[in-house]
Amino acid sequence: MSATFSKSISGFYTANNATIVGDVTIGAESSVWFNVVVRGDVAPISIGKRVNVQDGAIIHCDSHVPNVMEDDVSIAHGAIVHGMHVGRGTLIGMGAILLGRTKIGSECLIAAGAVVPPGWEVPDRMVVMGVPGKIVRGVKDEELKYMRWLSSHYVELAEKHVAGVFGQTGMTKPE
Repeated sequence: MSATFSKSISGFYTANNATIVGDVTIGAESSVWFNVVVRGDVAPISIGKRVNVQDGAIIHCDSHVPNVMEDDVSIAHGAIVHGMHVGRGTLIGMGAILLGRTKIGSECLIAAGAVVPPGWEVPDRMVVMGVPGKIVRGVKDEELKYMRWLSSHYVELAEKHVAGVFGQTGMTKPE
């Protein structure tokens, strides 16, 4: 892992090949997985508690535009999150792209492959799909249940990796 923090909270999990640089704060029980890039080099990035940033995701910022992820956010494999605010409990699907200066509400679902245009605001509990992204409906109860489960699942999964359940996977938990 390459890490240079201006500040950090101990107790998060990170893969040894994740790159985390600049002004980055990561909350307790969050996990930054394999081949993730978190670049707080042009503005601060704040990752809340129990956030999971899955394999190959990229988090960066527009110049002087902080990137904030509230607690219990899931950023799926290969997603790009660029200069925005993501509300508590939101799921950003695989390969989704969230362009700069957007605000995503709490408990939203951004579908796999969706592209959220710059400057958009998405209200709480909405589903965004498509290219360009469009709000298509509200989040269903079963989707919300899954999204809530996902956050705790990734805490448990990271703990298993650190404990060596899957062999030498390269996950660590700084104290």
